Amino acid sequence: MSNPIVQHFFDEPTNTFSYVVRDPDSQACAILDSVLDFDYAAGRTDVRSADEIIEYVRNHDLTVEWILETHVHADHLSAAPYLHERLGGKTGIGAHILDVQDIFGKAFNAGTEFARDGSQFDRLFREGDTFSIGGLEGRVLHTPGHTPACLTYVMGDAAFVGDTLFMPDYGTARCDFPGGDARTLFQSIQKVLSLPPETRIFLCHDYKAPGRDEYAFMTTVAEQRASNVHVHEGISEDEFVKMRTERDESLDMPRLILPSVQVNMRAGHMPPAEDNGQVYLKIPVNLF
Repeated sequence: MSNPIVQHFFDEPTNTFSYVVRDPDSQACAILDSVLDFDYAAGRTDVRSADEIIEYVRNHDLTVEWILETHVHADHLSAAPYLHERLGGKTGIGAHILDVQDIFGKAFNAGTEFARDGSQFDRLFREGDTFSIGGLEGRVLHTPGHTPACLTYVMGDAAFVGDTLFMPDYGTARCDFPGGDARTLFQSIQKVLSLPPETRIFLCHDYKAPGRDEYAFMTTVAEQRASNVHVHEGISEDEFVKMRTERDESLDMPRLILPSVQVNMRAGHMPPAEDNGQVYLKIPVNLF
């Protein structure tokens, strides 16, 4: 079994890790969970983070076959269209994006211009689906709970879990967004933790748990089973649901959730320009 070469990229303003995943036996690669820089106060985007990925891909003479999202992110905007335009590759996300598009299409009153059929992406993945990066085979686990459309991509000895899990000293994803569910998340985590103990788990975010001074992006199934503060072995489903529900009630909404979801439910594209040629993002008042 081939195991991928993984290069991480970190966007500190959103605490987000993006990845280039390489087939060790060819120049084929995939990009996961890219970031479009966004200055909320100014309403201005930038492509510094995406350009770092582009530079890496070109410097290593790689061919991008996939641009993948683990879910519709609520904490950063996706740079997928920018990367696709410059590097090629097919875009992919979980098939339950349709649920997310329905929920947030209504929330933002997106109108008939916004297709709620996932057609903004090249492929919608379901549980058990496979895909290829050169000679490296990837398979898909549907791991909802944080959102309905969350996926884990397993490639060789590497699993890319999105927000489902954090470092063992930080815990697990919140479940209080529309369509989230703590009991479903617990069951999804058990699916991930049933992978071989040596499986490398690559995370989408890190926030440096108290007492840890460095950001971290990788752990293993064995480490999560032994010491995840929320869901280590011996924690029951009911105990987890109680903890997660109480904890979520104390959390503020992510700073970029409103612009992020409007863009990411469109596969990283902005809403269409209005009749004056200007693009706008909406702020629903007292909705969430």
